[in-house]
Amino acid sequence: MTTETKPQVPAFMTEGSDRKICFICSKGNLDMAYPALIMANGAVGEGIETHIFFTFWGMDMINKKTMHHLKFTLLGNTAMHPPGRFGISMPQGMGGLPGMTRMATKMLKKQIAAQGVPEVPEFLDMLVESGAKLWACKMSVDMMGLTKEDMHDGVEEIINVASFLELAEDAQVIFV
Repeated sequence: MTTETKPQVPAFMTEGSDRKICFICSKGNLDMAYPALIMANGAVGEGIETHIFFTFWGMDMINKKTMHHLKFTLLGNTAMHPPGRFGISMPQGMGGLPGMTRMATKMLKKQIAAQGVPEVPEFLDMLVESGAKLWACKMSVDMMGLTKEDMHDGVEEIINVASFLELAEDAQVIFV
């Protein structure tokens, strides 16, 4: 006997919606920057209150000195394959060879640009202009010897974990 089930479709943009989402960005690699930014962009586009909290190496995404220089490496990325060549993995050992990180970064940036997606600093500008809120982790800022002036101009404030938890109350939280 088979039972038919109907798909569950979320109701976006309902009147009086109080949906809220918080992304925690903890990685500073190029391939780890985009998932949160793309999802945040989708959330803002759906009218969802959107917050992005940068902590640990995720601070590289909002640090003016590093945000233009995020890199992608083959090391530790077992899913890496040449563009359009599914089923062919790049050998992990190649990632340690001189120039491989630069080559992989250039390749990924080219693929991302071909999709019409802006680079990280411009993406952050776009998110802030659309209403997303950017927050920096106080402990990470202190550990790295940074100040608010070192960060992307769209960063609202440097906040501690207690403030983030208060901000995230009743929100969907996604850790990237």
